Amino acid sequence: MKKKIIFLSVLSLSFLNQNCSDDYLDTAPTEQIALEDILSEYNNNDGAESFVTSIYAKYLDWNTSTFAWIGISSITSDDADKGSSPGDSGSDKDVLDALTFSSTSPSFQDVWEGHYQAINRSNQALKYLPLLDKADASLRSRLEGEAKFLRAFSYFILVRSYGDIPLVNKVFENTEEDRTMVFTRKSKAEIYAFIESDLQAAIAALPSKSAYTGSNMGRASKGAAHALLAKVYLYQKKWQQVVDQCDQVVGYSLTPNFQDIYKVSGENNAESVFEIQGKGGPSQPGIQQYSQVQGARGAGGWGWGFNTPSQSLVDAFNSEGDTERRDATIIFRNSTLYDGRIVPATVENPYYNYKAYSSAFTGDDDSDANIRYLRYSEVLLMKAEALNELGQTSNAATYLNQVRNRAGLANSTATTQANMRTAIYKERRLELAFEHDRWFDLVRTGQAQAAMAANGKTFKVGVHEVFPIPNKFILEAKGLATQNPGY
Repeated sequence: MKKKIIFLSVLSLSFLNQNCSDDYLDTAPTEQIALEDILSEYNNNDGAESFVTSIYAKYLDWNTSTFAWIGISSITSDDADKGSSPGDSGSDKDVLDALTFSSTSPSFQDVWEGHYQAINRSNQALKYLPLLDKADASLRSRLEGEAKFLRAFSYFILVRSYGDIPLVNKVFENTEEDRTMVFTRKSKAEIYAFIESDLQAAIAALPSKSAYTGSNMGRASKGAAHALLAKVYLYQKKWQQVVDQCDQVVGYSLTPNFQDIYKVSGENNAESVFEIQGKGGPSQPGIQQYSQVQGARGAGGWGWGFNTPSQSLVDAFNSEGDTERRDATIIFRNSTLYDGRIVPATVENPYYNYKAYSSAFTGDDDSDANIRYLRYSEVLLMKAEALNELGQTSNAATYLNQVRNRAGLANSTATTQANMRTAIYKERRLELAFEHDRWFDLVRTGQAQAAMAANGKTFKVGVHEVFPIPNKFILEAKGLATQNPGY
């Protein structure tokens, strides 16, 4: 009897392989495949690539990158409100906005399952790629580097969101040992160590961004692995390692006009370090409804109107006189967008997320917009923060001011370590608004309680630093896993 790949429902560890074409984002699925068939049908360059294509494809899915993730990474924060209509809860976006969520709030299960699905696809790739001996060895090495980068990327999202989590580092084989693996939560320190190991391996295997051309644009690169590793160290306050990794992110530059970053024409530009790629349009692999759920709602609008910029964020831009980034981040009623679209007074909410806007959007669910996850400006800000924490405040100002100057702002006046720290935190908010970092920045820097109070929300110290483990997982673990405190 042929040995089939195992499906585990609780973590949704399903393997969905992809046929390969000229575009690595081709997402046509095939059936689950027997090991013998993998070795005969996929033992070539195209077959090898298809394993990693399936990982990238997972980041286009609704449960990985869209409504739930928007909810827990952005609507929870002081940068955004639920938006939409007052009576539209968006499943649970109202309780996410109010910080009254629980372990049964569906967004937490979606994000959990989506990223464990991505991790499983990475594990599948890393298991089978070494067996495909008829595929080019250098290609297989690069693909293994991509799989490890993407596995690290998903684990970083999960550990920031949930704290201690299961470490699933191999394909599940339905043994008691593997059942323990998928239900036993490991400490954040163990998860971070695993992420670091994966990224170090990815750095050794991946080429520079410039090596990718044509349909390969957007694949994980050596620079992306260095930048993500710097961010992993940032969350652990390993300041010198942050500096060291940032110094290795070379060949990138700031885009002169901030708004150009977020146009379709600005995708994968010189500032881009890593983006989730979405084409959009009929039969194209767009990110499922990412633009649509955040588009302007009401008469003359084009979307559902969720994740609207808060007045707090508008005021933060205005207090700095930061009109350039404000007007590239926030869509206002009665404004004309860069492509000539007029936003009428009849749309329901006063503000919308400009960074999720796609001028190519014509009503298709999967619109043409990438998600910018790592940009060179953040590398500069990470280096500035680390240098300041190392006591090198004047050096930190050099990197902070590069970001400020691009936005048309004068050099920072901060001279003390404490004032520089505040200036960097503020700069991260304005530079990276709606790029899925604000909530996690508030938590890691100890600003969450005060920031939430200023925005009319109650942040429970000792509870809200992590989100609840999905209740479905706790039930299926049958005592192998416990819930986060307070939930």
